[in-house]
Amino acid sequence: MKYSAIALTMTSLLALSACDSAPQSAAPASTEQGAAMTIEQAVSHSDRTPAFVQRDAFRHPAETLAFFELEPSMTVVEIWPGGGYYSEILAPYLAEEGTFYAAHFPEESDSNYYQRSLSKFKERLASEAVFGNVQLTQFSPVTQLSSDIAPPNSADRVLTFRNLHNWYMNGGEEAVLNAFRQFHQALVPDGMLGVVDHRLPESADDEAMANSGYIKESWVIELAQQAGFELVERSEINANPKDTADHPNGVWNLPPTLNVEEGDDAEIYKAIGESDRFTLKFRKPIE
Repeated sequence: MKYSAIALTMTSLLALSACDSAPQSAAPASTEQGAAMTIEQAVSHSDRTPAFVQRDAFRHPAETLAFFELEPSMTVVEIWPGGGYYSEILAPYLAEEGTFYAAHFPEESDSNYYQRSLSKFKERLASEAVFGNVQLTQFSPVTQLSSDIAPPNSADRVLTFRNLHNWYMNGGEEAVLNAFRQFHQALVPDGMLGVVDHRLPESADDEAMANSGYIKESWVIELAQQAGFELVERSEINANPKDTADHPNGVWNLPPTLNVEEGDDAEIYKAIGESDRFTLKFRKPIE
């Protein structure tokens, strides 16, 4: 696997129709030339996508990244960054002192969705200066048995946001376990794995994990431990008690997807907000 930085020259953000009326975020507080940003400054920097900024109230990026104990000098891997919600925070945060790998969908995937998403992410890397330090790699828990996300034993943090349910729905428990093994391989001893995903209540039937987009927190912890991790701490930063996790179209009934049937009242789901999520921090033990 070749790991090379992607050089960037332009500074404009891609125009998104959903963002036309959204407010612009504030510019970061001034720092000395060459000084690293704080997490709060990275979250508030002026180059963030306005539609993403609107989601901060549900995703709590500053609090979540602080919980994962990030430092600007670290080597950080983000798994399946999608459109770049967290990438456009992590890239400037790590720009001065750290290293940032964005492990996106595999190039050889036959999924049209994966290919479109990867292509759009590459466009952002090639056109926005905020992504100047991103090293693009790839990840597949179904087809990869060893880590291509970063060199082995190199990462201080591996972070994944709302992805485990996809791996389970497409590859079952073994795909999730394989993902954890790849994360373990990439991390340095004492490095940490941060996980956020949609939470299925422990009282619910396990079968609901197959197609609802929700997964059980206890199940995730058990698989991570099987892969060699130890649980450090849980957080309710991204909890939403309004979410009952039993919607007709699963988690996709809720924002930002709002996949509702004709005649359904979308305002009901808007009032719930984004999903109830667990936030977990694991450590790769020093052996």
